[in-house]
Amino acid sequence: MTTRDTHSVGAPCRVDTFQPDPRAAMDFYGPLFGWSFDDPTPMPTGLGGDYFAARLRGRLVAGIGQAPALSRPTWNTHVRVDDVVQSLARAEQAGATRLAGPFGVGPDGGLAVVADGTGVPFCLWQAGEADGAELADEPNSWAMSSLHTTDVERAQAFYGAMFDWELEPVPDAAFLLWRRSGRVVAAVTATDGVAVPPHWSVNFAVRDADSIARHAVALGGSILMAPMNTPGFRSAVIGDPQGGVIAVSATAS
Repeated sequence: MTTRDTHSVGAPCRVDTFQPDPRAAMDFYGPLFGWSFDDPTPMPTGLGGDYFAARLRGRLVAGIGQAPALSRPTWNTHVRVDDVVQSLARAEQAGATRLAGPFGVGPDGGLAVVADGTGVPFCLWQAGEADGAELADEPNSWAMSSLHTTDVERAQAFYGAMFDWELEPVPDAAFLLWRRSGRVVAAVTATDGVAVPPHWSVNFAVRDADSIARHAVALGGSILMAPMNTPGFRSAVIGDPQGGVIAVSATAS
């Protein structure tokens, strides 16, 4: 069970990927991380296609859904809200742009996709019978989401207003942490927008970043950043066969 807070309003609570061919994505991520998948369920009304919950040892860790036509594959970070309709309105008042939704508002929860005050998409998630990640911070599960943005100050103004996130510098690190009620919820990194486009990245914990990178290539993926040492971690960036991108990190021994 995750020790990270994924159940409080204002905390990132789940990640998933929308792919042109969800079953091909399952054939990549399943062997890569040892995930199993539930039977398909319909995507929220308005999106279409099937959605597959991904599990590790029976615990929900992620999901794979059908990407809209002509869309590039994306990994999505969802932040928990108590009312997706009200939160969507508040996000727009804080400078966000509505991209899709709200969808599925009812017993199964609700979803809306917005671009934050700096133009980076993320999801607002109102839990219903479907909830957030049940397993995180363990090998082969979601470890952290990190915003890469050209305007950290504007991002702080937006996420601070929306979710009461507060920035905290990290000594000798190129990123900052976001805390909410004293607990780390996400990270943020300044980018020039060229070498690394603005986006919310999704990082998965692994036992061995080098072996995972090799396995990804064997499964048809690519290495976008070769395994390298960072303070406390050995990390890599991997592209899946359809173009989705994830980071993986192993705790340095």
